[in-house]
Amino acid sequence: MRTVVLDPPAELQSWLGRRHALGQDLFDEVWEGEYHVAPAPNRAHGYVDDQLARLLGPRADAAGLQGSGPLNVGERDDYRVPDRAYLRDRQMTTFADTAAIVAEIVSPRDETWAKLDFYFARGVEEILIVDPSTRGVHWLRRGDDGFVEASASDVLDLTASELHTAIDWPATDGAPSAAPLSGER
Repeated sequence: MRTVVLDPPAELQSWLGRRHALGQDLFDEVWEGEYHVAPAPNRAHGYVDDQLARLLGPRADAAGLQGSGPLNVGERDDYRVPDRAYLRDRQMTTFADTAAIVAEIVSPRDETWAKLDFYFARGVEEILIVDPSTRGVHWLRRGDDGFVEASASDVLDLTASELHTAIDWPATDGAPSAAPLSGER
C-alpha cells in the first residue's frame, strides 16, 4: 500500500518522532525529499542477510573493503538504506557517498528494483539483489547508462551461481529450509 501525505499533520510528525525514538525507523529512506517508511524485514530476509554477511565477508576483507549492515547511502535529503554494503572509504560518517557493492534482499512489496538509478547516480560499482521468495541471485554491474546483469562480481571474484549454491534458502511454504540441490535455480 502506498500512501502519500502532502503537508503532514502534527500527528504524523509525532508518530515519525516516536518511530525514531524507538529505533523503528532504521530502514526508512528519503527519496528526493520524500520520506519512505519501511517495515522491519521478515524472518526469511533476516536469515538470508545473516548468511550473506558470512559468505561475502571474507571475500570483502580480501578485497580490502569494509563491510556493513544497513547504512545510509546518499545525503540527508536523498538516501537509500541497503541491507549490506561494502565500502572502499573507511570514514565512519552518517551518510556514505557511495559503495563498491550494495546488497539488497527483496521483501514483499519493497522498492529494491526502484533504487537502481539512484545507486548508479551515486557511483555504486555493483549491486547484489537476492530474492528469498524466488531464490534469485542477481549481480548487477555498471554499464554505460545504468546497471546490467552480470554472471559474477568483479569486485569479490564470486559468481551468482556459486553464491546461489552456498545459500541455505528459507522455505516458502512453512517447511524447514534446505540447501538447494547442485545446479538448482
